[in-house]
Amino acid sequence: MQKKAIILLSGGLDSITVLAQLKNQGYQCYALSFNYGQKHNAELNAAKKIAAYYQVEQHKIIDLGFASIGGSALTDEHISVPESPQEGIPITYVPARNTVFLSFALGWAEVLNVQNIYIGVNAVDYSGYPDCRPEFITAFQQLANLATKAGVEGPGIKIHAPLIKLSKAEIIKQGVALGVDYLQTVSCYSADQLGRACGVCDACRLRVAGFEEAQIADQTYYQ
Repeated sequence: MQKKAIILLSGGLDSITVLAQLKNQGYQCYALSFNYGQKHNAELNAAKKIAAYYQVEQHKIIDLGFASIGGSALTDEHISVPESPQEGIPITYVPARNTVFLSFALGWAEVLNVQNIYIGVNAVDYSGYPDCRPEFITAFQQLANLATKAGVEGPGIKIHAPLIKLSKAEIIKQGVALGVDYLQTVSCYSADQLGRACGVCDACRLRVAGFEEAQIADQTYYQ
């Protein structure tokens, strides 16, 4: 039987790298993206194109209402995306986002009888979000084993975070070796309607630094 996996596909640099890895390893991939109330849809548009390019089995986009609770510069119209580094967990953190995302992936995995969920979180060159750390993945794995029929009566569902200990440069090098076209991706928190990046938000700074460290030309479209 061909291996199957659900992948959380944001449309950004990390998730396309994971998808390329999975396709290279012969997985049938089911992509899951979220319209969670983010201020722009450039990443979602990128995710649609990436899912089509890699010929995933299915691509679902789930509507969520994070904007209704606010509290993040990515979802709250009253909070601006910062253009300089912040101390501690930045205001671009979306409360409980990856917990909710993985919960949907867990449910879909049970429906599809898929035993592997992949997420492109990274805890080296990242913004300090608590739900991108190895401790979070370990804790969610424990929850998955306890909270699902697959975990109680079946083989269980494994949460994979293959990029979690890699730097952005290492991720980019792996992707380039697999033929990833990073021009398809959008990382920016303040991208315009054409998907062009602002170049100054935290996500852009990490992306720019990653390409520089990898010594690979950054062909990102900037405003």
